[in-house]
Amino acid sequence: MEIKGDNYKVWYETNSASINFHGSLRLNGMEEYSSILKILNDAVDSNPPRLTLNLMHLDFLNSSGITMLSKFVIGMRSNSGIHLMILGSNAIPWQSKLLKNLQRLMPNLSLKVI
Repeated sequence: MEIKGDNYKVWYETNSASINFHGSLRLNGMEEYSSILKILNDAVDSNPPRLTLNLMHLDFLNSSGITMLSKFVIGMRSNSGIHLMILGSNAIPWQSKLLKNLQRLMPNLSLKVI
């Protein structure tokens, strides 16, 4: 599964159960984020023991994207069969604050900011 836009790419690697985000996500509203949310939900439906969201190369995420990720994480709280891990980068300033907030939404989320 892969989605490409002018300035971004999101894809799911089934062998590592990781969803990779690259570029800048500046989509307008939740409707435009629905295809990315579909990748996230399809990955969950495949029921891997661990699901990794790799945001290390995501340079920008607008408020609609933050809302989409927050809702996804809140939804994952009730899924005890899948361990969620998020990878971020200290080199991208907005990530450390957002990712810590996602961890507050789901305390058993594994967070690694490198």
